[in-house]
Amino acid sequence: MGSISHYIFRTTFGAFLLVLISLTALIWVTQALRDIDLMTSQGQTILVFVGITGLIVPLLVLVIAPIALLIAAAHTLNKLSTDSEIIVMNAAGMSPWLLFRAFMSVAIVVSILVMAISAYFAPKGLRMLRDWLTEVRANVVSTIVQPGRFTSIQSGVTIHIRERQRNGLLVGIFLDDQRNPNERTTVMSETGELLDNDNGTYLVLQKGLIQRQEGGKSEPAIVVFDRYAFDLAQFSSSTQAVKYSIRERYLWQLMFPDPKDQFYIEQPGQFRAELHDRLMAPLYPLAFVVIAFAYLGAPRTNRQSRAWSMVGAIGGVALLRLTGFASTVFGANTPWMLSLQYIGFAIAFGGGLFVIQRGLIIEPPAFLSNWLAALTERFSKRFATP
Repeated sequence: MGSISHYIFRTTFGAFLLVLISLTALIWVTQALRDIDLMTSQGQTILVFVGITGLIVPLLVLVIAPIALLIAAAHTLNKLSTDSEIIVMNAAGMSPWLLFRAFMSVAIVVSILVMAISAYFAPKGLRMLRDWLTEVRANVVSTIVQPGRFTSIQSGVTIHIRERQRNGLLVGIFLDDQRNPNERTTVMSETGELLDNDNGTYLVLQKGLIQRQEGGKSEPAIVVFDRYAFDLAQFSSSTQAVKYSIRERYLWQLMFPDPKDQFYIEQPGQFRAELHDRLMAPLYPLAFVVIAFAYLGAPRTNRQSRAWSMVGAIGGVALLRLTGFASTVFGANTPWMLSLQYIGFAIAFGGGLFVIQRGLIIEPPAFLSNWLAALTERFSKRFATP
């Protein structure tokens, strides 16, 4: 790789990383706020919250990476054109194909990244997210320790804790058990603590009273205690085998599904559509770069507007991605439609390479350019400062 190609590769890849990190962080924050209840209602720490929500980052990168690459390539090409570097390279006899190879190198790196994420890391993150959320939400202890709130840990059982001190001591405990229709039990205690050992999880209460109100009796029976253990294991969710959705399957599990898999038996079309969507994912970065360079890579003078070329590149990318999305959605029930995404890719990739190889300049018809110029001039005169 020559010095010019190395410069283009470094500039484009740096812009790609900057856009990718920025967009991923922005979207991650918006998605993470949806699970803020892990800290508020489930009593988890900020580290647990960040760890759980951070597992969706590979999936976000999978979606954002091709778009970030398009933005980076368009930015670099626009910068080279604005600084007249493309014109100088062309005047020096440098073929547009040589300039394109530097961008294609970045696209190959991004394509490999997308392929690895699509095949393993995105499903792995979703699996860990499901396992972790199941564990957190099934943890009755995290549900109980919510000072200042009346929390229903099961139908008919309500608990309230006034305060939790730094040493873990619970203060002002109220427990109401109405599961038995013939008897209502209310427990009040000054202090208590959670005890978790091999025998189970217990709420050990100290210095309190138990009030039992039996059906048909007007006065309750009250028992004062110094120490009382309340079994919490009965409220914990039983451990069940986690069933992973189609998006949580690794690529090889989609290619060679288990014939006895219940999801595969019920939704074979969804398996097939998801497989082809995963196979297409690494091809989009390659196609996006080809489309961007076909529209923006040709040398132009400063008088030649690049606005239409930018619109054309965005429109071509949007059309290709929309074709892939529609092919995946409708291909679940109509298998032949899955081929549309490959046909679209072949047309975009092959047509773009032809334009780049021949050094063609894609421009809109003259009447459209003249109409836009006249419209722009009309608005400029209308809003011009007198």
